[in-house]
Amino acid sequence: MIRLTRVTKTYPLLGMARHTVFRNLSLELPSRTHIGILGRNGAGKSTLLRLIGGAELPDRGRVESDGSISPPLGLANGFAVKISGRDNARFVARICGDDDDAAQERIRFVREFSELGVFFDRPVETYSSGMRARLAFSISMSFDYDYYLIDELTAVGDKRFRDKAERTFKEMKGRASIIMASHNLAQLRRDCEIGVYLKGNAVHYYDDIGAAVAAYEHDQRQAA
Repeated sequence: MIRLTRVTKTYPLLGMARHTVFRNLSLELPSRTHIGILGRNGAGKSTLLRLIGGAELPDRGRVESDGSISPPLGLANGFAVKISGRDNARFVARICGDDDDAAQERIRFVREFSELGVFFDRPVETYSSGMRARLAFSISMSFDYDYYLIDELTAVGDKRFRDKAERTFKEMKGRASIIMASHNLAQLRRDCEIGVYLKGNAVHYYDDIGAAVAAYEHDQRQAA
């Protein structure tokens, strides 16, 4: 379970003004189920994932979890771009406490799963955005989290690699949760069970992802 209690999150604008993304948000997300987050650009999908993952702190309120949470994946920011994918994977393994044998095994997994080929040993600054996302996704999959945060999986490489990622998600059902923010409604219907629709300043929770997608599509037609 992940629980947000009266969370407020703002960002500074020019002058003294601030933009409020969430005000007094309370939301509970169940464990061992796949959750789709949807909403228009700027609705706060990525902000919500960063708050859940601890990459950002709320101005007020609490974010609590009963399990381990991955960093948000897909946008693939935060790499040391001057060094290789292998060295980035090695660095993550070290800071997570792996000994030599465990680090080598994790690096082997990342190299094979990411399918980067010779680019695995080239600087990350030479990667396309999809290649960076594949590296981030593969590093995260090398760890056992209770919750995996996915921000726009469409960034994760070509169709064959996305299919591989989706098979991985299916294997996780019942033992871990995927919390996925995406504009790809077909993907959300296919891979998720529960929906969270961010609309204006409100957050709507749906027990069925189909109902969340239908509400979003209705609003999009009304706005057209």
